[in-house]
Amino acid sequence: MRSAEDERAAACFTHYPIQSGFEAMNQAHLGETHRVENVSTELVDYNLFTTDTPLVEAVAREGGAWGATQIHDFAAHIGRAEYLELGYLANRYTPELDTHDRFGRRLDLVRYHPAYHQLMDTALSNGLHSAPWTDPRAGAHVVRGAKSFMHSQVEAGHGCPVTMTFASVPSLRHQPELADIWLPKVLARGYDPRNLPVEQKSAATIGMGMTEKQGGSDVRANSTTATPLGEGGGGQLYALVGHKWFLSAPMCDAFLVLANTAAGVSCFLVPRWLPDGEKNALNVIRLKDKMGNKSNASSEVEFRGARGWLVGEEGRGVPTIIEMVSLTRFDCMGASAGLMRAGLANAIHHCRERAAFGARLIDQPLMRNVLADLALEYEAAIAFAMRMARALDSRASDQHEANLARLATAVGKYWNCKRAPNHSYEIMECIGGSGVMENSIFPRLYREAVINPIWEGSGNVQCLDVLRAMGKSPAVVHSFISECEQARGGNGYLDRYLDALKAQIGSLDPGDDQALQFGARALVDRMALAFQAALLVRHAPQAVSEAFCASRLHGDGQHNFGALPQGTDVATIIERADPASPCALKQIMANAA
Repeated sequence: MRSAEDERAAACFTHYPIQSGFEAMNQAHLGETHRVENVSTELVDYNLFTTDTPLVEAVAREGGAWGATQIHDFAAHIGRAEYLELGYLANRYTPELDTHDRFGRRLDLVRYHPAYHQLMDTALSNGLHSAPWTDPRAGAHVVRGAKSFMHSQVEAGHGCPVTMTFASVPSLRHQPELADIWLPKVLARGYDPRNLPVEQKSAATIGMGMTEKQGGSDVRANSTTATPLGEGGGGQLYALVGHKWFLSAPMCDAFLVLANTAAGVSCFLVPRWLPDGEKNALNVIRLKDKMGNKSNASSEVEFRGARGWLVGEEGRGVPTIIEMVSLTRFDCMGASAGLMRAGLANAIHHCRERAAFGARLIDQPLMRNVLADLALEYEAAIAFAMRMARALDSRASDQHEANLARLATAVGKYWNCKRAPNHSYEIMECIGGSGVMENSIFPRLYREAVINPIWEGSGNVQCLDVLRAMGKSPAVVHSFISECEQARGGNGYLDRYLDALKAQIGSLDPGDDQALQFGARALVDRMALAFQAALLVRHAPQAVSEAFCASRLHGDGQHNFGALPQGTDVATIIERADPASPCALKQIMANAA
């Protein structure tokens, strides 16, 4: 006999039949908790060149129109989905060091994921390490720079050994007998990762070892020593003993290394293998656990009597290697612009596909302000980098260009690299929560962006180098200002900014070193903005130059991204950066010709 409570329960189940409720559900959707809608897609299968109007225009303007077809084909290849995936793989499966084999023999072998080797092969087979040296024509650095900066959008870490190999050539030429042995392999197109003496290889790569823990950028504080094994002198063999806090990349075939002789800091070429087939006494202690640049193996090493050949004169190591440093700084400047471009293209793509609060993100006024501001930053950065590429092409025959290469490269390395991290962060904010997920490109871009400001000389080092160049040669200052003055009359904000810059430079007291150093960043900030603005006023559409000058040169000149003034033609600015809006490549190149 049921109780009154049982009767009430039975009535309840009769009124709300559980089984009939389940039957009303669509059995095919049992367990489904969400639908995938209103989300973006991966930006893949696009041409990194033809969808980048500022880069196309810069290539044409700075003398690289003849290379447009090869740049186009290269960009189409590296924009394929399966190729872009290499960047993810090379950073997910990072290098591993085997110091010894299982029998105890010293190996010092770094193992990489195959994706890294594919990236290296593409770079070296396309001459990103050699083209301006093997085919030194007008625009060679421009064409090579465009390819290199696009390749950094796919993956930046492998660019370290590529740029060091590229930059080593002028230094190696200081010692002709060494250059005769090494340059044919260094300049060869192709990639040979085999762990063998250079005599048995088809191609070679070059690394660099300058930094020691007690000195950092102050290489004159280095303690590594080099002792001649014979008479000594240029091209002769020395034994190196010491420790390097950073040596990149340890699987290069040889390294340009700074060490002390009786005459002071000197430059040496230290191979991993000796000509007799013996392993050199260059011992890799560990790989550095970096927050970014994960695919690239940076190492800490000991030289235990390692053999190395003196390059140049004893005691002249810094002047011998400084050209290598300058060229790697140029690549850092351009690679930072490349990181900006990768983030910008992906952000615009995302905002075109994602909607919120009743409208696509790309149609919302505040987001358009942010995207346009980010696009302006990239336009100015790539214009600066490609202008420096032309200076590299012309410096041997044009003193103005040589002066720009000396001074403006340091300014641009400082500024482009310094601006990239906040640019990458803002890109993540455009994406939202998904922008910080490790299975997206955005965290990798951010981690790479914070590396370049430190690599090859931090911000302070660059600013002090600017002061050094200005103090040593007034001609470099004149060339820098005259380059900016070519935009005089094109924008009132810029005219007044240039007047203030010239007054600031004119007020500098060469004898007050404390004041000069204290104000170096403020000076170089102003120089960088003036140079960028002048390039845009001269060459970019009015919508771009006016927005840049109004937002960067007027008022305090500093703001968070997305504070462009009312009336800015954001539609034109965004369209130039939109990866869905290919530019008129043939027309731009025809106009340049």
